[in-house]
Amino acid sequence: MGNLEQDLTLGELADRQKALQKELEQARGAKIEQQLASNLGSRRRSRPWNDPGLAVPEEEEAWLTTYLDMMTLLLVLMIVMLSFAGKRAQTAAQGQGQGGATVVAQAGKDGAGLLPAGAGLFPESGLGEGLGKGNHGLDLDGLGDNIDVVMNDQSVSFRINSEILFNSGGADLGLEGLTVLRQLAEVLQKSTHPIVIEGHTDSVPIRSYRYPSNWELSGARAGSVVRYMEANGIGSQRLSAVGYADTRPLGDNATQQGRATNRRVEIIVQTPQTQPESPVQ
Repeated sequence: MGNLEQDLTLGELADRQKALQKELEQARGAKIEQQLASNLGSRRRSRPWNDPGLAVPEEEEAWLTTYLDMMTLLLVLMIVMLSFAGKRAQTAAQGQGQGGATVVAQAGKDGAGLLPAGAGLFPESGLGEGLGKGNHGLDLDGLGDNIDVVMNDQSVSFRINSEILFNSGGADLGLEGLTVLRQLAEVLQKSTHPIVIEGHTDSVPIRSYRYPSNWELSGARAGSVVRYMEANGIGSQRLSAVGYADTRPLGDNATQQGRATNRRVEIIVQTPQTQPESPVQ
């Protein structure tokens, strides 16, 4: 549909260019006729018909040529910009799951390259088959745009902003968070691989009675997600929780946007050979 709309737009631009050229030619002709009539009226009795004064000076026509060239260049520029915009939209669409989840491929910890497009995720371990056939073997239908999916050669991580899951400074799941996790649980039920749930915070200290520091807060948030997954069909033997506080930032804690990025929960599905790091629970 997007290509059709782009073709129609380019066609409209071409028609507009032809119309402008026609208008400019008409304007040029009218200008010449006006100049001829003026010259004829003033020189009818004083100069012969072959008087060069009857010709329209080149300076009078220069602006028409310049204007036509400028309009042509602008139309060409618009066509080029539309072409690039269409390519960007197509590229962005390829990075979206069928349900809107953003899929990002990353290099593995051992320095391996990016996951090839269309390749099954963990073909040897069968993780891709266990999670369905969608993007890189993931069944992302219905996940929505609240989950970022980060894949490398050792794991696949579902990254969710804490503001979607919890209230500020708390670890109790909200209604929106429950909806997102319910959709994700349906995907995770299709595999048998270990799942590590990580809680992360920004660097702003918290000193509440319930959570004396960000360590307790991040661990409690990871634990809340683990309990929800266990209650919704994910085997407890597959689950583990870890809180990292602000020790693994993705963004700059000196900026508001960076701090918002760092407040997150990551649900990581691991291959059997991946050894989970020692959690701080």
